Amino acid sequence: MRSSDMPTPIKEQLKDKEREIERLRTQLEQQTNKKSRQIETLARMSQSIAQGIYIREILQLIVTMTAEMMGSKICSLMLLDEKGVSLKIEATQSLSEEYKSKPPVAVRSSVSGRAVLEKRHLVVADVAKDPQYTYPDIARKENLRSLLVIPMMIKDKPIGVLNCYTSEVHAFTEEEIHLLQAVANQAAIAIEHTRAIEKALAAEEALEARKMIERAKGILMKHQELSEEASFRLIQRQAMDRRKSMKEVAEAIILAEEIQKKK
Repeated sequence: MRSSDMPTPIKEQLKDKEREIERLRTQLEQQTNKKSRQIETLARMSQSIAQGIYIREILQLIVTMTAEMMGSKICSLMLLDEKGVSLKIEATQSLSEEYKSKPPVAVRSSVSGRAVLEKRHLVVADVAKDPQYTYPDIARKENLRSLLVIPMMIKDKPIGVLNCYTSEVHAFTEEEIHLLQAVANQAAIAIEHTRAIEKALAAEEALEARKMIERAKGILMKHQELSEEASFRLIQRQAMDRRKSMKEVAEAIILAEEIQKKK
């Protein structure tokens, strides 16, 4: 039977089916493209993290790429303080000064803190209405609605959280949760690695400073006939008076000695 000979109700049903098939095809194509972009973003993030040196630079990169990948209104990364009692925003792609300057939140009385204590992800359907959300006024002003919080862990020890906000009420899928968990895992490893590098560099710099100060003390002891303790106190006093580090004062003493030798 030709389509022109079909009864009108059947024609309409066929058209409805065709539209439904086209809608599903478009939806599948969008999901495929989204997944492809997410995989590409994760790959770029891994590469960029591996090349990064400074922790602030790495954290900013993580939140920017995560917001892009998740289509988030705001993505922020919070780290625990040394005592483990509060969480402070260390990086966010948000341009809102009010959000960026939020004071630290207490672990025991905040949504993000609960994720840390329970060591699992948390979803808040609407932060503007949640009684435990610390800053509902900022949420309403910035149009923040649903929130996904993922704890960042190192060897089963939480170090902070990754927050992902949407501008509309949103039911986060298992796929989105797993994706953000993968990002949080990468972030935790990057933070641990960068902290280790910074600690090693600080130790190396401290050793170099001690060597400089010891050499400068030797010069003062030789030319000004000062005791070791008096030489140290002199360098210390000069550093305080000139608002310089002891290493800088020691370098100046060594440079003056080298110039004097060349005369």
